Amino acid sequence: MSDLVLFHYPMSPFSEKIRTMLGYANVSWSSVNVSEMPPRPELNVLAGGYRKIPVAQLGADIFCDTRTIASEIARLADKPELILEQQPEDVQAFVEKVDLDIFMACVIAASDGRLLRKLIRETSLIHAFRFLKDRISMGKKSRIKAVRGAEAKDKVIAHIADLERRLNQDFLFGTTPCIADFSAYHGLWFVCELAGKPWLRDYPKVASWMSRMKGFGHGDWHDLSADEAIERAREAEPRELPSGGDSEMLGSTVSIAPTDYGRDPVTGTLVHAGAREAILSREVPEAGRLHVHFPKQGFRIQPA
Repeated sequence: MSDLVLFHYPMSPFSEKIRTMLGYANVSWSSVNVSEMPPRPELNVLAGGYRKIPVAQLGADIFCDTRTIASEIARLADKPELILEQQPEDVQAFVEKVDLDIFMACVIAASDGRLLRKLIRETSLIHAFRFLKDRISMGKKSRIKAVRGAEAKDKVIAHIADLERRLNQDFLFGTTPCIADFSAYHGLWFVCELAGKPWLRDYPKVASWMSRMKGFGHGDWHDLSADEAIERAREAEPRELPSGGDSEMLGSTVSIAPTDYGRDPVTGTLVHAGAREAILSREVPEAGRLHVHFPKQGFRIQPA
């Protein structure tokens, strides 16, 4: 058991990205299921109210955003192909596009009555409408320009056609997968697996690639309670800080928040600001001293 804990929920596309990556990397993990929307008391304790899902934990170190989680999986499994910053520029540009622009189009194109009925069956009518209200509110605060239903579908279909042209080998950039494959997979998983859209029927290469990605599974995992996860944090100390990095705000109280959507800030003492990540130190009664990790790209650091 790697001691990696993943906070997620079944219908979360970015969680599926990480779950599939864990299967590919053959990393064992512990699963803490959280609500589809705040309040999430366990993450208020561990991640200071960071609202995006998934979040990962290794002892007293907490990892926000799939980029930092992917880097941890890469470290645990010796899979450098999962570290975005170590990929060629064309791969990084592709990931940036599919993780934001294409992903949002996938969510909008897939979010219809069928998906709503599925959510109602798995939760309740009241929960489903609370979920919709929460996502509408989050969308209003987003800095990503959203497209409408028909335009979103056209964008997703064009994306699928682009993947079909790219797939001259088993994976998007070669004979083995890299971070780009997992980034492209989770949006189409939401569209095709969760929402049941038949949009791959004219794209056999993409359909076969999706099957290969799905075939990685989710690896070896077991359920863990939120209280047990917090206890793990309380019994641990944050690991040694990375070398390098500098900022005039080091040692001061700052807030870190995403710049795209879900822009709820997390406040703490800035203890590291490197080229790839920033780390906040937080002291909480329930878990002691925690280090919360964020990627530098896509996040803003400001004095609190």
